[in-house]
Amino acid sequence: MKKLFAILAVASIMTACTNGDADKAADAAKDSTKNPVMDAAKTADSANKMMEAAKDTGNKMINAAKDTVSKMMEKAGDKMEKAGDKMKEAADKMKDKAKDVKH
Repeated sequence: MKKLFAILAVASIMTACTNGDADKAADAAKDSTKNPVMDAAKTADSANKMMEAAKDTGNKMINAAKDTVSKMMEKAGDKMEKAGDKMKEAADKMKDKAKDVKH
């Protein structure tokens, strides 16, 4: 999961850095008062938002998987309990038949 987050972070930063490079160069020639630090901060904010979104999605997937496993385990427990009851009934029947057998 950490690798997925790292890949998403790198991809978002690369996308943010490559989108509009030509526009930025043209804008830089027109307006020399732009602050590259602010652009970097915006890029970092965008990356953080993407990471939070990926984290939230991952948490939702994990919670859904956990719920599914819990339900499966609960069903398995119920089936095992039913199987135990059937085995007990079969054992009781065998006892009764053994009592009926005359030696």
